[in-house]
Amino acid sequence: MFEGPVQDLVDELSKLPSIGGKTAQRIAFHLLLRTSRTDADRLAAAIVAIKEQVAICPRCFNFAAGDLCRFCSDSRRDETVVCVVESPPDIIAVERTGEFRGLYHVLGGAISPIQGIGPDELRVRELLDRIKADGIVEVIIATNPNIEGEATAMYIARLIEPLGIRVTRIASGLPVGGDLEYADEVTLGRALEGRREIHG
Repeated sequence: MFEGPVQDLVDELSKLPSIGGKTAQRIAFHLLLRTSRTDADRLAAAIVAIKEQVAICPRCFNFAAGDLCRFCSDSRRDETVVCVVESPPDIIAVERTGEFRGLYHVLGGAISPIQGIGPDELRVRELLDRIKADGIVEVIIATNPNIEGEATAMYIARLIEPLGIRVTRIASGLPVGGDLEYADEVTLGRALEGRREIHG
């Protein structure tokens, strides 16, 4: 146990995901010993600002600093194609590819009976409403390539296909530089399914 404010900070930092007690102590000591008052004030102000100024986009459920998120408010985006992801950080991963110019839809997780998350806990109904109202012609499902992500993708595809909308799934498989001998059977199977023709 440390002196009051130090222990209070350690306790609060320990509540953050992936930060255990030791890591919380290291961060607290860094802030105490190596961070200027100005930098500490900026950090505190940034934390307060995200709680006061950032909301959830009512259209796609990404983070938004205005009425809509920066993607939904960008008139240059293709509004007929929607990429479905589990969480807002997934959007950043897709954007880094530079390959997608459509809009997004954040589900807020994936179907996981073990964690008590069913379709009703996700934003599936809102996705169906968007498809019907916004003239969407393709839905790209970009859920994580794990059991929960696959189950979610299949569930969504079954709901959308009767609507006459094209439903695609991002290919997944071996990472660049990966070795076949270390690949699990699911990853290797997906790599085989997502194969494409090459020409010499």
